[in-house]
Amino acid sequence: MFKREVLPIDKIVNMFLRQNGLETPLLQKRLVDAWDSMAGKTIARYTEDKFIRNQVLYVKISSPALRSDLSMIRTELVNKLNQHVGARIIIDIKFF
Repeated sequence: MFKREVLPIDKIVNMFLRQNGLETPLLQKRLVDAWDSMAGKTIARYTEDKFIRNQVLYVKISSPALRSDLSMIRTELVNKLNQHVGARIIIDIKFF
């Protein structure tokens, strides 16, 4: 009789996602969804649109003053968002 390797369900799901090319899009979606909670309620109120293209998170901010302030702390926000999803998904944030 032989022993089968028993894997936890989370590892099986992660392997399935990785094999089918779905891991990165899922992590990108989680990161975009985390923007409001990570940035805070005040900033979320001025956020109009957000998306990721070529490892850059693009965030449309309706207030020019806030856009300028956020540009100064964007590396901190990049690190915070990447830590939240547990992977290096973005390398920069562009505010427009």
